[in-house]
Amino acid sequence: MINLYKSLIFSILLLFTSCATYYEVNREFNASFEKGRLEEADNVLARKEKKIEKSKERLLYYLNRGVVLSLLGEYRESNEYLEKAYLYTEDYRTNYLNEAAAMLSNPTFTAYRGEDHENLMVLYYKALNYLKLGEYDNALVECRRLNIRLNQLSDKYKSEKKYQQDAFIHTLMGIIYDAKKDYNNAFIAYRNALDIYRNDYQEMFNVHAPGQLKEDLLRTAYLTGFMDEYELFKKEFGMEDYKYEPNDGGTLVFFWNNGLGPVKSEWSINFAVLHGAGGVVNFTNDEYGFNFPFTVPYNEEDQSTSLKDLEFFRVAFPKYTERPEYYTQGSLQAGNKSYNLELAEDVNAIAFRSLRERMLKEFGKALLRVALKKAAEHGARKEDEGLGAAVGFLNALTEKADTRNWQTLPHSIYYTRVPLDQGQEKVTLMLKSPQTGTSHEEVFEYQVQKGETIFQTYSALDYKSVLDW
Repeated sequence: MINLYKSLIFSILLLFTSCATYYEVNREFNASFEKGRLEEADNVLARKEKKIEKSKERLLYYLNRGVVLSLLGEYRESNEYLEKAYLYTEDYRTNYLNEAAAMLSNPTFTAYRGEDHENLMVLYYKALNYLKLGEYDNALVECRRLNIRLNQLSDKYKSEKKYQQDAFIHTLMGIIYDAKKDYNNAFIAYRNALDIYRNDYQEMFNVHAPGQLKEDLLRTAYLTGFMDEYELFKKEFGMEDYKYEPNDGGTLVFFWNNGLGPVKSEWSINFAVLHGAGGVVNFTNDEYGFNFPFTVPYNEEDQSTSLKDLEFFRVAFPKYTERPEYYTQGSLQAGNKSYNLELAEDVNAIAFRSLRERMLKEFGKALLRVALKKAAEHGARKEDEGLGAAVGFLNALTEKADTRNWQTLPHSIYYTRVPLDQGQEKVTLMLKSPQTGTSHEEVFEYQVQKGETIFQTYSALDYKSVLDW
């Protein structure tokens, strides 16, 4: 028995080292990345490479490495890691031993498989890398993969009130077809994006269809010869004066990845246990109005359950903490004209909603986990009171939420399209923070070819400080 207690205590000591959130565990990497010290951040990740293949967090490693290398301009190397991330999520097989361990401890015993929006964004970064390499056909391959994942997402959720379609991803697909001068498919993708902005994004995320999308929809309708749609959309958009004007030069498509997405942390709720008849127990919390009934094994002889001594317990759940944008206005200056960068994707809002939509499922899983733990504790106490106390202590220590998420994603994505003349052209990015009165400028120079589409991304990693992590 003494050896058993020692084993338990040793396990407890091990678990003490893993009580930090995923963000805290990776503080060295995060500190370098958030300060824009990208080579340092990459070196931190590189040091972990040998150990990562068996890690339950290897998906996040691939994603973070892919983002950092992309920001460093190493687009091919970036795509190697992003492809690993994509294949990992495609080939993932459930490890039932880990699933069982998670049910008796906490969800971090299972491998991280990514949130729905994260599994789309991996292909966004891959496609952009290919576009910056000028490999449009490879970018289209990512488009087709995106389309498959969008269909899977739509099939996954039957409720129309859930995040099951992504307007920005459809916009991106349109932009890629547009660059390939496949105006028919570009028009279809833009029209799909418009429908999602109108039907979903306005209500769910307060994000409206960008003006740039409307212009692109009109232009591709005209170039495809869809004149009925061209005239119809001009009226719908209130853009009766719009007239397609051929561009003798090239085009710049500029994506501004602004800030950093939310970070998962933990919150917990105390539940009271109300014992009903025939093995039914109700886990309740009056503050939040929660009531979850469960049926547990029932002993007819003494008319009790394994949870008979349980009156209160604590359960940990994940929550997102926003890292608010520092810059909230952005524009491009080309010649004497200014082009506003418009919000196309609120990654932060999508993350919050996605977690909220599945919170009931999270509650159910967490409560079942606690019920199993308490049953194990009850069984141990029947054998030995000291052992039962040790199991109870261990249960309390292992109770934690899964705080893993892709934390190098941007808070939001903005974009615009700028016509450029042939030859040497200069474009100035201007970012503003109206609240602080600060601004930032960055100059980009391009050698523009006739008919060329140039793709540029800029990532502003700044965000407002958050005190309640």
